[in-house]
Order: sequence, then C-alpha cells, then structure tokens
Amino acid sequence: MSGKQLDIITLEQADTIPALFRERVARTPDKVAYVQCNPATGIWEESSWQTIAEEVNRWQSSLSKEGLKAGDRVALMLRNCQEWVIFDIAAQGLGLVTVPIYTNDRAENIGYILEDANVRVLLIGDQEQWSIIQQIDRPLADLIRIVVVDQLDESKLPKHVVQAATWVSKQPAEFQINTSDTNALASIVYTSGTTGRSKGVMLSHRNMLWNIQAGLKAIDIYPDDQFLSFLPLSHTLERTTGYYLTMSAGACVAYARSIPLLGEDLLTIKPTVMVSVPRIFERVYAKIQAKLEGESALKKALFNKTVDVGWRRFLHQQNRPGGTSGGLLWSILEHLVAKKVQAKLGGRLRFAVSGGAALSPDIARFFIGLDIPIVQGYGLTETSPVIACNPIGDNIPASVGPPLPGVEIKVGEHDELLSRSPSVMLGYWNNQQATDEIIDIDGWLHTGDKVRVDENQHIYITGRLKEIIVLSNGEKVPPADMETAIQLDPIFEQSLVIGEGKPYLITLIVLNPELKEKVLKELTIKHSGQLDATMLQEHLLARVSRQLRAFPGYATVRRIAVLDDPWSVENNLITPTLKPRRAKIMERFEAEIKALYVGH
Repeated sequence: MSGKQLDIITLEQADTIPALFRERVARTPDKVAYVQCNPATGIWEESSWQTIAEEVNRWQSSLSKEGLKAGDRVALMLRNCQEWVIFDIAAQGLGLVTVPIYTNDRAENIGYILEDANVRVLLIGDQEQWSIIQQIDRPLADLIRIVVVDQLDESKLPKHVVQAATWVSKQPAEFQINTSDTNALASIVYTSGTTGRSKGVMLSHRNMLWNIQAGLKAIDIYPDDQFLSFLPLSHTLERTTGYYLTMSAGACVAYARSIPLLGEDLLTIKPTVMVSVPRIFERVYAKIQAKLEGESALKKALFNKTVDVGWRRFLHQQNRPGGTSGGLLWSILEHLVAKKVQAKLGGRLRFAVSGGAALSPDIARFFIGLDIPIVQGYGLTETSPVIACNPIGDNIPASVGPPLPGVEIKVGEHDELLSRSPSVMLGYWNNQQATDEIIDIDGWLHTGDKVRVDENQHIYITGRLKEIIVLSNGEKVPPADMETAIQLDPIFEQSLVIGEGKPYLITLIVLNPELKEKVLKELTIKHSGQLDATMLQEHLLARVSRQLRAFPGYATVRRIAVLDDPWSVENNLITPTLKPRRAKIMERFEAEIKALYVGH
C-alpha cells in the first residue's frame, strides 16, 4: 500500500463539470493546477487553481454577453493549453455545449462540424488555425463570434473575429453554474471518420464524470502526480483522463509545447504519469532500435539482456509463471541501461497509459522490461471513452485489461464486445439511425471489436468486424495487426495491407527517409555499385516477411509498393487521430495496387 493520501472529488460531491471545478478550487485554491511554457519568454509558468478560477470568471463574463442560451454550441480549436480548459469550464458553467475540433483537421471537415453542430462561438489558437478557417466554403450562418488566443493583425480581421486580449472581460463576475442536471448534454465530440462522414457523439456531464470515477477506482492518482499533456484535448481519452480526471484527483497538468519538442519537455517536466496513443511509443521504440543498429554486438546484447531480465522481474512482481526477482543482476543492468532510458522520459514516471488503438505486445514488453510501466486501456469516444484498463498490479500487456468497476461487458454474436454503463453516450447528434445501429434496445453498445475474455475478465482484442481481409481462398487476416507488426521495423513509417478477394496480400509502404538512405548506401556497397529497384524491393520484402513471421503462413505479403509521400491529415489519407483512411488510400493509389496484381 502507498502511504500517499488521495484527494478525490466524488460524483456524489460534484455531478456536473462546473461543479467539479468549483469544488476543486474550494479545496486546493493555492495548489498548482497547470504549467505551460510562455512562447514569448520560453519560461514555464505555473497557475494555481485560484488563478484559473479568476480567469474562468473573466472568460465567462465575456461569453455571457454574446447572447447565447443554455444548450447552444461553442467550439474549441486550439492546441493544448490552459485557455482550452478556461473556455470549456466557462462555457459549461453557462450551460453551453462544447465541441472540440482537431487543429490539424481539414477545412472541409471543420466546416461540416461547425455547420452540423450549429456552432455559435469558436475559440481558435493562432494564425495557423485562422488560415484554415478562411478556407471553409460553407456559409456558417450560426457562427457569430471567433475568438483568437494569439495576437493577429486586427486590421485584417472581419468584425466578428476578435482577439482574446480585447474580448475577455477585465472585470470578472461571480462564477455561474446554470445547470444542475448531471444528465444534460455537455459536449459533442465528432469521431475521426475513418470510413465516412464524422458523427457527433453526445456526451453528458454524468457520462464523462462517471467514467473518471470508475477509472480512479482502478488506478490511484495522487495530488502530487505530474501529468504531461500532449495528446490533443479534442481526443476524448486526453480530455477525460488528462483533464477531468486530474481535476477530480487534484493532480497537476503540464502542457507539452509540441510533439517535436516532447523529448525536451519530458526532461523539463519530469512527469509521473503520461497518457498516450501507441504511435508515440512506437516512435520511441523505433528510435532506440535504430540507434542500437549502430552499436557494438556487446552493447546490443547488454540492452537485450536488460529487457529480458526486466521482463522476468515484472512477471515475478505480478506473481506469474516464468518470473524471477532479478536480484543483483537487475541492479547492475538497471544502472547500466534501464536508468538511462528512464531518464529520457524524465526519470520519475510511475506509469504510462496507452489507449486509442492496439499496442503491440512486443513494444509493451520492451518498455516494461526497462521498468517503464505501460498499462494498456481500451474504449471508444461513444463510451466517454474508457471501457477497460489494466490495473498496475494486474497488468497483462497483451490484453486491454478488465472492465472498469461498474462497466458491464458481454461477448455477442461473431465475438463482438458489447458494453453497458452510465458512460455510454446519449446518442449521435442529428443521427438517430446511427444511434440505433450501435446501441440496442437493452442499452448495450456494440463496439464493432472482436474479443475473447479470459476467466479473470481480461479482454483481448482479436480484430474488427469490418476490418478483416478475406482472401480469394477464404482465409481471413487482420490488416491492422499486420500493419502494426510491420511498423515495428523502424524503416517502415506507414503501411497498409491490402488483399480483399485477392489471391495474396500486398502492402503499400512509406519509408523513413533517413533509414532509407542508409539502406540504399549499404545495398549499393553490397552489390558493388549495381543497385536497381528490384534489389531494394527484395530487401524490403524480406524485412516485411521477418516482421510477419508470427502470423499464419497465408498471412504473407507477396509484393510491396514504396510510396514517396507520407500519408497525412492534409492530404486526407489519415484521420486527426493518425488512423489510416483505408478507402481513401486505396483510391489514391489504385494504379500502384493494380500493378501489384498484374497477371493474377
């Protein structure tokens, strides 16, 4: 048992988001709530809960003058910062419904969201977001105000666009809470839309607050915990666990400057808890593996030995077969290897949560073996979002953990996971048909994920009902799992496995440019300067095959196409949450795909 004291605000004590905020300010007014870097000075600045409360009051005073009524929608489109929180709380207190928007989304989709939700006020961050807004070709008749956090040239702004510095009231009024209904609509969160138009998920105050209370029963969060926030707050996982949960627990949140600067920010902030998607861990893993390639055989062996001993030590701590304490050997390896990697993450990390997509068991084993605990969770935006999570003391990395306390699960037809709890959304905005398709008459939400559940209720994701490739011989393969395995080789930045109704599998590949150049040089030397495209293809295909050796023999990629440009949100080939738009990619590269099946 930890000797630390918890300071949890329960659902009984605050059952709406503004009530939660008011209770936190009352309990710990002088405690540091948020830390962020001032871009003008480069200095990290702290804000107490009382300071945030004063800002919320000022922002709320300004919002209240916009002629809005309870239930009206207001949107946020800016990077993670305390202004995001301030605007959200101010709006929630007035009974407004907040609509988060990804800063890297496309203008066309942003316009659709603003129009579909009838957004009245929009908060944006800087010139980059304003430039995107200007590309929207919809009339947006309901949008009466755009507020910009950063300084822009006011002479070039339309009348309805104002800067926060002039818009925010200088005289704050008392904080208002105009809603006491825990079941009232609090937010509309638009899904990333991998297969079609984004749907607006309607979440109530109770949906999100019940979810964080269930999460806090599974994993302890302490008032002295330091979170580093870098997943977008428009992502429900970050918003629920890195914002509302930390507010409930009284923990501090620091906002990372950007993903490229994340390494520096980890060293500065030294977080104790991180919430991430697998792609971040995959990138760190790939960098370490790429660096190891240039090391001596002895250093490679030492590193691999550390991971192996650390993993067996983890099994011992979890009371599982194959575990050993590590003893003196671990103490030596920890000092020589593990501590150096831990230091890159700040050196204080208690645990990291991975969610939003499947985390490769190999990557989980890698980090856990270096005594960097990763607990994988699982959920959907439609479930506010967490359904399951591995507790630290019962962590099975190959699973997504047991359901949170109070969350019901069952395995339905075709091994589909069904879930029922107070976290299940109110429905889809303006889309009753889609709501009826995902939530049945008994309140069970159909996740679309295929699972198996062990005797201890640990859930193992085995595939997607709609993301299974059926080859022409009837064999079925999970493309997402194969793509994850391929991308564990650091040379493969992106991959898409294709083969529906075909005699064999192919994959589209985007390479890491630096590692590609290195491989080209090595192959050129190996073949005495005689290098052609076929040699590179054979080399890459061999690497792909090596990554897929754990899959059945029929799950073999026979041909690959190397693409020059990466898939991005800007070219509409991935979603803002970095998930590939399979149909779009296949449409864009139809000619390349056809060429790989010539003669078959």
